[in-house]
Amino acid sequence: MNAAEQVKNFELASKIAAVVNLFKSEFPELRVDLKPWMNDPDTRELVDPDSIDIGFHFPGLSRSFQSRSILIQIRFYDDPLDGCRRAIGVEAAGFDHTGKQWRFSTVENWQFVGDKSPSDAAGEKLKLLCRQILEVFNGSTQS
Repeated sequence: MNAAEQVKNFELASKIAAVVNLFKSEFPELRVDLKPWMNDPDTRELVDPDSIDIGFHFPGLSRSFQSRSILIQIRFYDDPLDGCRRAIGVEAAGFDHTGKQWRFSTVENWQFVGDKSPSDAAGEKLKLLCRQILEVFNGSTQS
């Protein structure tokens, strides 16, 4: 779900801002989109209400990321036993003008899948950012 629509309190707004700052500190040229999903019935049907979605757009094609845009989806789970909501993973996808080029998930095996993949250095940077995102929301690093 669009990050802008998920903000329910100051704590969550601060965590979303922290994620944005993580990316902007690594890539100052990025443009941030807190509403990456269109507001139409077809798109709404696909949106996961248990995620915070943020789009990051490069000013042009990033050769190291093989994309113009990266969509980050932070996935959450409400644990019925302890009543705690925690981040269970981060999914990312890189897009260019032809569509999705790659995807990455911390829920699966932390590997890039797709027609194109980021360079090794860019991939490692994204993995580090994903670890930091999980730390922002859960308070400890997972891998």
